[in-house]
Amino acid sequence: MTTVHSAPLTAKLNDLTTPDWWRQAVVYQVYPRSFADADGDGIGDIRGVTSRVPYLKELGIDAVWLSPFYPSALADGGYDVADYRDVDPRLGTLEDFDEMLRALHGAGIKVVVDIVPNHTSDQHEWFQEALAAGRGSAARARYIFRDGSGPDGSEPPADWVSVFGGSAWERVADGQWYFHNFAVEQPDLDWSNPEVRADFVKTLRFWSDRGVDGFRIDVAHMLTKDFVDPLPSQAELDAMPRDGNHPMIDRDDVHEVYAEWREVFDSYDPPRTAVAEAWVEPSRIPLYARAESLGQAFNFDLLEADFDATQFRRIVGDNLALAGKSGSSTTWVLSNHDVVRHATRYGLPDVERDDKGRPTRKHGNEWLLSGGTSPVLDTERGLRRARAATLFVLGLPGSAYVYQGEELGLHEVAAIPDSQRQDPTFFRSPGEDIGRDGCRVPLPWSASGSSLGFGDGGAHLPQPEWFADLAVSVEEDDPRSTLALYRQALALRRLLQTGESLEWIDTGREDVLAFRRPNGWTVFTNFGETPYDLPDGGAMSLSSHHVEGRELPGEATVWISGA
Repeated sequence: MTTVHSAPLTAKLNDLTTPDWWRQAVVYQVYPRSFADADGDGIGDIRGVTSRVPYLKELGIDAVWLSPFYPSALADGGYDVADYRDVDPRLGTLEDFDEMLRALHGAGIKVVVDIVPNHTSDQHEWFQEALAAGRGSAARARYIFRDGSGPDGSEPPADWVSVFGGSAWERVADGQWYFHNFAVEQPDLDWSNPEVRADFVKTLRFWSDRGVDGFRIDVAHMLTKDFVDPLPSQAELDAMPRDGNHPMIDRDDVHEVYAEWREVFDSYDPPRTAVAEAWVEPSRIPLYARAESLGQAFNFDLLEADFDATQFRRIVGDNLALAGKSGSSTTWVLSNHDVVRHATRYGLPDVERDDKGRPTRKHGNEWLLSGGTSPVLDTERGLRRARAATLFVLGLPGSAYVYQGEELGLHEVAAIPDSQRQDPTFFRSPGEDIGRDGCRVPLPWSASGSSLGFGDGGAHLPQPEWFADLAVSVEEDDPRSTLALYRQALALRRLLQTGESLEWIDTGREDVLAFRRPNGWTVFTNFGETPYDLPDGGAMSLSSHHVEGRELPGEATVWISGA
């Protein structure tokens, strides 16, 4: 047997009154516009979240992470922020936010909010001022403006391509160009500007003073940049090592920003938490997760993994080791607002991988482009595997992030008419990337109604008919439902959770993984199709699929206590 340890634990686990509450918390991601609609306008809102606090409490989560709810033109689902210290009027008011915060705290649930520091909306007052102020102004110095190339400056400063497709440079009326790594409506800020840094400190204090418990930092690895003329080509950028000196990705100097933020977080009692969305080389993750920086970083490896024992074991070992280096705890994520839901990924063929084991294409993209017809999705197998993966992950040391709707076993929605799509990726990458709308379709709360209980009006993204079978009202009456499994798992996890270590158990099969936590809580996952004979000892507390006797069926997980 092999024992793997992460950082030593210093606080009682699952005690949300301690500063270390986040280390092994279960955090539920709410995408507000698609969670619950209280005013019937088809868009989810803050009062909708408040109305569902009893549901969240019964689910058994420790914290809610709210995706952006700020004023936004919705060029990128709310990640184009026009005002960092207010609520979008379509979603409510600051008073509504305060009421929601009180309700969640009253239910024993912490609140984490999204901060989007790399870029603003082009509707932000700063950018509007920059457009009006002209070349060389202090207003433009908050962003990244450059003169164009070519004899008359009519060509972009460089041939860079944005993440969402198309040029990463946009020309303004007076002929200058601004840089936007994402959508054209999302101009990047210049983080060498002290005014930018000071304003975000003000934002962090604004929400912390209201009682927010922590922050999720969007694209935390891309804030600081070093654009030295002449600008390199896109090919040259792609070839540069990401070792802390890349012109725009994972630069060492970004941690000067986070050291200042850490001082802000630690000035509160208890300290505010933070988690980095940092798509960086594994060896550099501890820089973001260390105590003097943001304190924790997302582990996205499972988002790209097949339902495969070898991949899962490697990912667990690697990320617990990284957590040990930073002194943080790791995070486990199977789905979020940016990827195809894991119930669907596991029902599709495995992706092709390069010689380093990395996927050569986005999982599910071909299926999405076909409108959900090719390759054929095995929905039953996908859900079975998803349930097994969920119990495996919830048994691990570290924190777990649950994306809204996965507790219902929702699949990705592929058949969305082009006219109703919203993701800028779809519009900027036609025929190449369908975008992320399919995982952002509003939740089904009941089996009937114009939006299946989402609100009194319709839904801003169309819900398929099969959503009705997976509505909360339906699953609450079914003790074998995925919702019932999540509720049972989260309640049991709270009782069983212990120190941040695990001991691998030799199962005699490469497709069966097993590990034991320090208190005798043992997790067995059969990634194969052939049943596995469980060893004697301990009581079976929970399983993702029916277990007959001591025979664990294929593609299933069981929790055993007292072994």
